[in-house]
Amino acid sequence: MKKKSFPLSKVYGLLEPGPVVMVTTASRGRNNVMTMSWHTMLEFEPPLIGCVISNRDYTFNILKATKECVINLPTVELAAKVVRVGNTSGRDIDKFKTFALTAMPASSVKAPLIDECYANLECKVVDTVMVNKYNFFVLEVVKAWIDTAVKHPQTIHHLGKGVFMVAGKTIKLPSKMK
Repeated sequence: MKKKSFPLSKVYGLLEPGPVVMVTTASRGRNNVMTMSWHTMLEFEPPLIGCVISNRDYTFNILKATKECVINLPTVELAAKVVRVGNTSGRDIDKFKTFALTAMPASSVKAPLIDECYANLECKVVDTVMVNKYNFFVLEVVKAWIDTAVKHPQTIHHLGKGVFMVAGKTIKLPSKMK
């Protein structure tokens, strides 16, 4: 066997489920944004997303109180800003101003869309059963936006310790899924 033992602390980098996203919230007239990679689809329709937001993050209490956010999907062109947003706290700075991100009004929630992101998902928290124990929120997407000018978005995927993979080549295979 050519395999070797793999550290349990690095398993998340093998299973990271999807692209790194930027979660926006709003509270008391102040917008905030955080970088997040721990999320997963739970249902097709209505679209449900599960996500982990640490109770140490500034966003945690805002999301718990307001029960709404926007999940913004950046492309590789925003990668450096995505990392810088993730390495700072909204407790200390206005991340929209500091990182020159454009907040656009959402239609169903108070949290803003990030204009520079190619897609934006307006979400409402629909289940908090696992929040206290696991910091796990269940969100329902209530409105989705996409920039039709972006034909082949290259998203970034976190592999751990500052290493990212860029989504690349796509293939299409026969499927019974409609």
